Order: sequence, then structure tokens, then C-alpha cells
Amino acid sequence: MKHRFNNTIVIALGGSILYPEEIDTQFIKQFASLIKQFVKQGKRFVIVTGGGRVSRLYQKAAGEVSKITDEDKDWIGIHATRLNAHLLRTVFVDIADPVVFDSRHKRKKLKYPVTIASGWRPGWSTDFIAVALAVDYGVSEIVVAGKPSHVYDKDFVKHKDAKPFEALSWKKYRTLIPEKWTPGFHSPVDPVGARLAERSKIKAIVMDGRDLKNFTRMIRGQEFQGTIIS
Repeated sequence: MKHRFNNTIVIALGGSILYPEEIDTQFIKQFASLIKQFVKQGKRFVIVTGGGRVSRLYQKAAGEVSKITDEDKDWIGIHATRLNAHLLRTVFVDIADPVVFDSRHKRKKLKYPVTIASGWRPGWSTDFIAVALAVDYGVSEIVVAGKPSHVYDKDFVKHKDAKPFEALSWKKYRTLIPEKWTPGFHSPVDPVGARLAERSKIKAIVMDGRDLKNFTRMIRGQEFQGTIIS
């Protein structure tokens, strides 16, 4: 499968890719080098960072000490995304907007080759934020670079016979996931982001964020492995 991108590319980069068991500096170096190569070729990137393991560690710790609300869990997750976002911003310091987008409409126009965004407020996942930024800046798709390499017809962790999709509609996709967002929810695109994407006619390309060779082929418009939701 192939996809042709315009000059601006929005990426929802999973926190678990940056921080699986510890901060993956080797991946970050390779990812940064790759992005900088594409920037030299005229591409512009908006990268939204997830909270990943950092978020879950703090949410778990808080829950073990006292009973916390979903809103507080969300705020912990949001601050975890901001920590990851500031890490990436320092990596791209020579070409990135010095301001991490932690709210909507931070800039009317993208002024730098790389823009980093974090979580915004409770009830909004970073999937939703990636879709919202695509809408705001006239981009027709987002890349969901996380752990799953595809969207599957059922939970591939629990079911070994789960089958991957190469393409499916938002309507079909939404039958595979819960209707409501909860903090720490796992799916390639969460329910809130999926509703906005369907309404705004934004595609999502789901792929394994760790596979940078596959990522490179995708950005170049070559054959790649993943799922396109439209």
C-alpha cells in the first residue's frame, strides 16, 4: 500500500515508543536524524507526543496512595505528554518552534520546520489533538506511530488469530472500539479522536512507530505496512 503526503505531516508519536521500559535514546537519535533529512527535502512536521509509560507509572502510583478521579488521571497523563514533548523539542532545538503547543490555536501559522505538541486538557487524548491540528493546518491525514503495526479485527494481544486490516472506514473502525474515552485507554485511535477524524474527513495511517525503515518508505510514497482508516 502507498500514500502520497503533502509538505506538512502530522504525527501522533506514542509515548511507549519514546519510553518503553526506559527512555530509548537510540530510537530518538535515529528518529531525529530521519526527520531532519526530510526537513532538508522541504517537509514540515507537527509531532504530538503521548504519555506512555511515564503516564501509567504516575497514574498507578497515585491510585495506590489514594482514590483519584479520571480527571486527575488525565492531568497526570497530560503532564507526562508535556515532559516527553519538551524532551523532543530539545532534540530538534535548531529547527523546532521553541514553544510546545499545550493548547489549541497556539499559532495561526506554522513558523518552523518542526512543531511539537503535548496533551491539552482532560477528556482530550493526543490522538484527538493530532486530528485537531490536522484540521487547523489543512492537513488531510495523521500518522499514528505507536505500538500496533495495524488495526486488527480484535485484540491481537489476546487473540492470536486476529487479522490486520490494510484499510477500513471510520464507521467500521468505531464498531471495534468503545464509545467513550477513559484515561490510559489503548487503541490505535481513541474514540474522541476517531469521531473528530470521521466528521472532518481526516485519514489516519496506523503503523509501528519503531519500524523506521517502514516509516521512511511511507513518507517517500513507497510501499509500506500499516492500516489506513478513512
